[in-house]
This record gives sequence, C-alpha cells and structure tokens, in this order.
Amino acid sequence: MSFDVAAIREQFPILKRRIDGNPLIYLDNAATTQKPQCVIDALVDYYSTCNSNVHRGAHRLADEATGRFEAARDLVKDFINAPKREEVIWTTGTTEGINIVANGLSQLLSTGDEVIATGMEHHANLVTWQQACKVAGAILKIVPVTEDGELDQAAYDALLNERTKFVAFTHVSNALGTVNPIKEMTAKAKVFGAWVLVDGAQGAAHRKVDVQDIGCDFYVFSGHKIYAPMGVGVLWGRESLLATWPVWRTGGEMISTVTLQEATWNVLPYRFEAGTPNVGDVIAMGEAIRWLMALDHDGLEAHEKALLDRATQLAEAFEGLTIIGNAKEKIGVLSFVMDHGHPADIGFLLDRQGIAVRTGDHCAQPLMARFNVPGTARASFSVYNTLEEVDALFVALKKVRSMLA
Repeated sequence: MSFDVAAIREQFPILKRRIDGNPLIYLDNAATTQKPQCVIDALVDYYSTCNSNVHRGAHRLADEATGRFEAARDLVKDFINAPKREEVIWTTGTTEGINIVANGLSQLLSTGDEVIATGMEHHANLVTWQQACKVAGAILKIVPVTEDGELDQAAYDALLNERTKFVAFTHVSNALGTVNPIKEMTAKAKVFGAWVLVDGAQGAAHRKVDVQDIGCDFYVFSGHKIYAPMGVGVLWGRESLLATWPVWRTGGEMISTVTLQEATWNVLPYRFEAGTPNVGDVIAMGEAIRWLMALDHDGLEAHEKALLDRATQLAEAFEGLTIIGNAKEKIGVLSFVMDHGHPADIGFLLDRQGIAVRTGDHCAQPLMARFNVPGTARASFSVYNTLEEVDALFVALKKVRSMLA
C-alpha cells in the first residue's frame, strides 16, 4: 500500500462525521485510534459467519473461529518479530499485560531487591510496580525526567546495580510524546542481569517494533491504539520466562490436568489465557496489524513527523502557549498549556469547533507534578491526520484564547 493520506482517510468512516456542523478533526489518537473499514468488517464478519468459542468445539464454526484466532497470533509474532508464536499472550490491553508480569514478579522478588521505573510512566506502568514491591518488601527506584521531557540517563546509570532485579519503562511517553532509547536502556539493565519490561502502548503504532533487537524480556501493547478494537492487547515475553512465570488468573483453558485438590498448567501461550477469550476482537486486531504492516512505514513516520513539526512551529509562535515536553525525539504528540484557560476549558471550546483533543493529567500525575501543571491539553496525531487539520487546530486555539482572555 503506497502512503497516500487522502486514500487512507477514505478507509475510516468516522472521519466523515460532523460535530456541531463542523468537520470532525480527530486529534486524540494517543487515547485511542479510529478504525479502518477492514477492521470493522473483520469484526462483523466473525459474528455474522463463524461466531463460536475456540479450540474445543467439535464443529465447523469452532474450527473456523479457531483458525482466524490463531492466525492473528501469527500476525502479532511477525509484527513485533517475536521468536515464537507461543510467546504471544492475548490480554485485555496493556494494563492487564503489565499486571500479569507484576503479579508474578511480586512472588519472585525478595526483601531488599530493587525495581526501577521512571517518572514519565502511565499509572499502569508505575502503580503495578509499587504494589509488587510492597508485597515483596522490595525497593522501587525512579529515573527522573529532565526539563526537556527526557529520561535522565546519567541518573538511570547511577540507579542500576547488582540489586536491580527488574526495570520497566515506556517506549513512548503518552503525555509528552518522548521516544525513549529503549534498546540502550535495556542493554544497560542486562549488564546487571535485570529483567526488562517495555510499555509499548504508545510505541507500537508509530515505530517498528523488533523485540529481538530491543533485547527486552517483556513488551506489552493495546489493540485500540493500533487501529484495532478496545478490550484486546498483547503481552509478549521470552519463552524461557513465561514457561515458569507464576500464573495470574486460573480457570478454563489455562489448565492441563485438574483433580479435586490439585491442578497443573497448560503449555504456552494458553497457561496465561484463562476463560473464554475475546475472539472477535482478537481477529479484528489481526486485521488491524495486517493493515498497518501493509503501509509504507517510512512514509508513515515521515508524515507524522511533518505533522508534529508543523504543530510545534505554530505552537512556538503562539502567544501565551507553552509546550510541555521538548525532547529531541518525539512522536506526534503536542502537550501544552495556555496562560488563559484551564486545559478542560480549552478542550471544551475546541470540541465546539469540531476538534477532539485530550485534557487532564493523562494518567501521569507524577509527570504533571514534575512540570508543576495540573494537566495539559494534548493534541496527538496519526496516519490519517493532515497538515490542514494542524492549521485548523491553531485557528481554533486563537478563538479559544479570545474567549478565555
């Protein structure tokens, strides 16, 4: 598929909506992306033609559903260059994937062990490690964030030591757009033998992911941020770890044998997939990944960079507006505050002009405290946004400023 923004937009039916008479300008992609027609069709087709539970049915519908379900796992394997399909675990999203790892980690840590997270994490990649450390009596240490919105690498180096057992950091900051040097940070942790988890919720839609090249032990991401439905996601982990990692949920599918007193666990990937899976959304996620992989990825990155560059240029020239997060390497996220107006008011007035942005603390309260702001307004760009929409955002912000001044 060649990179043609107009042709891409035609595949997203929601972009034809109007809000209060205005064309929808959707700039809330870091919260969730819209869905192309092929993804919607895949979901509808499953429920229309082969709705069934997977793996155990002795009939045609179950066979067809199982085939599509497991084919989606193969697509994820290729998407992130996982060594084995058995390392791909279906979850409800990034949060559940992190919790699966954290629950096991709390049983593997010892008193005095150290875990490292960072000051720019989404709460899902911070609170989980807080709780794991409390259960185990371990110590949580935090990598600080610089004034530009980057992780302080010198401080990270100083935190690593022989007591470091686990390190967790985000691929891309959801609140700032900062792209972290995850390969280099992983390599540093591995010097001390630490396990590494990367939160890829914001990275997977914007950067190529190669877990073998990164060198991490776990990589997690959500479907709804890569053009798939909500309620489905992926935990990838090394087979050598997942094969013995403590299970989190128990029930059907994840067991091998059960007596009235004991149970043994199934092989990978099923030992972490208890209960009836979200079959339709998994199949639709596979279609989203197929769609995304067919794009010209270099063209995608160039287009999104052009959107961010235009937005940054206009923001820097906009009186009374301050960008929060000026890292050297960012994806298409512009997080900002204005002298006159709370972020919530900015978001409301933009919505009345048909422009959807996110406002608040973005589930990153410690990061907001670091920059001494209650929250920000956040415009986040995706493959289907245009330079004209960026320009329209700032025309609308001028109206907002005049109304709030």
